[in-house]
Amino acid sequence: MTRLRTLAAVAAVATGLALGACGTTEEAAAPDASPSGGAAAGPVTVTDGRGKQITLDKPATKVVSLEWGETEMLVSLGVMPVGNADNEGYRTWVTAAPLDASVKDVGTRGEPSVDAIVALQPDLVVMEAERGAPIVAQLEKYVPVLVTVGSDAKDNLARLRGDLTMIATAVGKQAEGEKLLADLDARIASAKSELAAKGLAGSRFAMADGWKQGSTVTIRMFAKGSQLSELATAIGLENAWTAAGDEMWGLGQTDVEGVKALDGKGARFFYNASDGTDVFADGLAGNAIWDSLDFVKEKRLTKLPNGIWTFGGPKSCQQWIDAVVAAYTA
Repeated sequence: MTRLRTLAAVAAVATGLALGACGTTEEAAAPDASPSGGAAAGPVTVTDGRGKQITLDKPATKVVSLEWGETEMLVSLGVMPVGNADNEGYRTWVTAAPLDASVKDVGTRGEPSVDAIVALQPDLVVMEAERGAPIVAQLEKYVPVLVTVGSDAKDNLARLRGDLTMIATAVGKQAEGEKLLADLDARIASAKSELAAKGLAGSRFAMADGWKQGSTVTIRMFAKGSQLSELATAIGLENAWTAAGDEMWGLGQTDVEGVKALDGKGARFFYNASDGTDVFADGLAGNAIWDSLDFVKEKRLTKLPNGIWTFGGPKSCQQWIDAVVAAYTA
């Protein structure tokens, strides 16, 4: 569950709100506008998160994905990957776009197996920038590699659009990509209206996950610039956690004492614990500092439903919005 937090130097893809900004086909013909249209037959070129042009003879159909957000995007676009990193983990943390039983496990996200990937004879490998380093060069000896940005705290929703558009172009599913983003935009708009209608516009929230090592509980806060913070802002909420996060993910790390900064802000505290290890309910049980926090005492503490990936694609984003709106309007 814990993401690597080493900041990566990533070349930004063109990520405007308009679809098609990150990838273009070499042919002049416009893509099929039908959401169920098949992939274009001709060559396709995209510029990935490294700023590198990737040219395929035709849109990829046999794809290996090495990061869960990208796997979700592929499945949501209608392209079931032939291989994925850590199937068990994906099925635990990501329910928005289920994997078929046929998908081969190619190792962990941090250390995928080059041999297992190459054995599947994919047309394309999709991975995110932070997972890059030496494995990209190893894989590129055998197969084209499309590197997404993965996260960018300067504008994570635009980054999400850019990554999805880039992947959709590479697999010939531009129309499906347009629909996924249109559905997300519609849910953002309806959620904002729902909250405003109940007088909840401007309500404060905080979002975290955490882990326990020995007796020490570490809490990872979703600060301004994180994807979920931007989603919350888009639906009319305000992030009560004001400490800065890192430049890539918009995440910050603290302890129970540090969370006292939320006291007096009237925030609802959301957290994720899909793997069955709930450090907030169990690891902090009986902790005097935790029990004294106003959102704990006043029962403004909400565990997300299991399987909502907090670094996911448009469908995971909609799941998160649904859960947040349900908590505020219950």
